[in-house]
Amino acid sequence: MNGSTAVHEHSAVLVLPHIRVQNANAISSPMTWGFPAITAFTGLMTALERRLGPQAGLALTGIGVVCHGFEAQVTESGYTRSFHLTRNPVLQDGSTAGIVEEGRVHLDVTLVMEVQLTEVHCGEAERQALAQRVAHELAGMRLAGGSVMPACPGPTRQARRPVLDLVPDDSQHEAQRAQFRRLARRLMPGFALVSRDDLLQARLAELLPDNPNATLLEAWLDLSRWNSHAENRPAKAGNDQAPTVEWVTDTRPGWTVPMPVGFAALSELQVPGSVSGARDMRVPFRFVETVWSIGQWISPHRLKRLRDLVWRPDHDSDQPGGYGLYRCHNEYRAPAPRADPAELADRTQH
Repeated sequence: MNGSTAVHEHSAVLVLPHIRVQNANAISSPMTWGFPAITAFTGLMTALERRLGPQAGLALTGIGVVCHGFEAQVTESGYTRSFHLTRNPVLQDGSTAGIVEEGRVHLDVTLVMEVQLTEVHCGEAERQALAQRVAHELAGMRLAGGSVMPACPGPTRQARRPVLDLVPDDSQHEAQRAQFRRLARRLMPGFALVSRDDLLQARLAELLPDNPNATLLEAWLDLSRWNSHAENRPAKAGNDQAPTVEWVTDTRPGWTVPMPVGFAALSELQVPGSVSGARDMRVPFRFVETVWSIGQWISPHRLKRLRDLVWRPDHDSDQPGGYGLYRCHNEYRAPAPRADPAELADRTQH
């Protein structure tokens, strides 16, 4: 960008509803599969802003994802699932070429982006024209490695047009809440992906009394699986049967999922062209590894504000003991658990 870049003054929200994606990448990290990584969507946001260019008059600062449809391309056999893999042509000597496992999934998602607009694009007609242009540009791009497909024709097509609305300033809290309530209703039925970093710390605190050497990785693995424990069931009075043992599956705090949220740097920044095999020899290069956390799928009507929905990419170059951290942040905070009625009555009496 050069010195002629316009100054962004007004906050807005851009809604791109029911985007159909075919064959998106379902292997989101070396340890997880399913919904694409949130970094795929922040990367799409960055690529979209660069394609539009500074003359478009908007800056994209955050992106929220609401999933309406998820169709993994797998074959199920009991508890085992196998990806549908392509059959590659044989080699020149007639031998079978090696198969590189590629997981694919068909998606139906709505993207909600935080936008900063210039003054000249704040009019109703200008905003709608800009929203249509963004949707047109997105139709020619790739999302999480998948192809963006045309919208299905039907009676609801008009209701699924892209919308770019101005957001009331921070002093108008009630107007902001009312606008987001209208937006949340439009996003249903579907589920929004939010961050639950707090669950990691809570589970680690639960593991430490029994295992003082427990780490966040063990807490993450514990949250990523179904855990069962045995409970003794004493025999009923007057029954000659012996006590029994019953296996009970632990409950989960909502629809939680393990997910990658960014990358941690493993090396210093290398000069462009110094690392063989880099994707782009014109930009600096750095070796990284995946950073994992816990996410939760939650109905949009349970969110209170736009910041609860969107994810923002961030770079911290001053991480202690490392070379930098590239990760996505989401400001969702789970509501405080309701007090048990019996416990509440006991507090009232005392």
